[in-house]
Amino acid sequence: MAVWFTVFFLAPIIIIVVYSFLKKDPYGGVLPEFSLAAYSSLANPNFVIVTVRTLAVSGIATVITILIALPCGYYMARSKYQTFLLLLIIIPFWTNFLIRVFAWMNILGNDGFLNDLLLRLGIISDYIPFLYNQRAIILVLVYMYLPYAILPLFSTIDKFDFSLLEAARDLGATKLGAINQVMLPNIKSGIYAAVLFTFIPILGAYAVPLLVGGHDSYMLGNVIADQLRKARNWPLSSAISLVLTVITTFGIIVMLNLQRKEAKSKSDMSGMDEKENHDTGGRLAAEGGKVEL
Repeated sequence: MAVWFTVFFLAPIIIIVVYSFLKKDPYGGVLPEFSLAAYSSLANPNFVIVTVRTLAVSGIATVITILIALPCGYYMARSKYQTFLLLLIIIPFWTNFLIRVFAWMNILGNDGFLNDLLLRLGIISDYIPFLYNQRAIILVLVYMYLPYAILPLFSTIDKFDFSLLEAARDLGATKLGAINQVMLPNIKSGIYAAVLFTFIPILGAYAVPLLVGGHDSYMLGNVIADQLRKARNWPLSSAISLVLTVITTFGIIVMLNLQRKEAKSKSDMSGMDEKENHDTGGRLAAEGGKVEL
């Protein structure tokens, strides 16, 4: 395991870190000279705009994905057709990623299925530009990464004791209130996993913004690819990749700390309950002894 992580995780990270501090070779690659030019380029206002746009699109797409995945995971966990529903979730993985993107381009295009349907029904008189904008990027990203959110949520919700919801309803809670106050706090681990499985790959998305985005949809993944393929600026692309790595690592650390604090609080509460039960049991035993005497 140590060799695996060293070769396939630690070594590439070290290469990216080292390249980001080297000088750009005019013919491509790097020169063995220390330089901070790549990091000084990150202060460019255009790069800041792209970074903010990437974070905004990734955050919106992740939130929408989680909001859709939660009821889907809940329904699958309560359904008696779990195997069939899981199959429906996995089926999109059987097709190529690019084929699915091109399918959405055929649906959203000016001459695509959606515009053609709306024109035939007389709802619109001219086509609507569904494609080549940020809305199209968010829609396609949500579709692409929705299974990554549904599967961990389903796995967590399936282990949840649904009798707790019935108890909450008996105590006067509404159905939505019972879900918010009882179920959601107990499936936080699944929500954290779903957020990580969607936000991190969306943050570095390249193909979707390139194919369905417009001039205002340039994201960090596209910047990295252009700096490698067109500008041949390896240090700058490494510096941008390192920034993305730091952002995702920070997010993972925050979520792990939240999970650790939640687990600690539950452990403390269970310990207090056990102590209280022990004291109560001892007191009842003493009282019983007195009565027996």
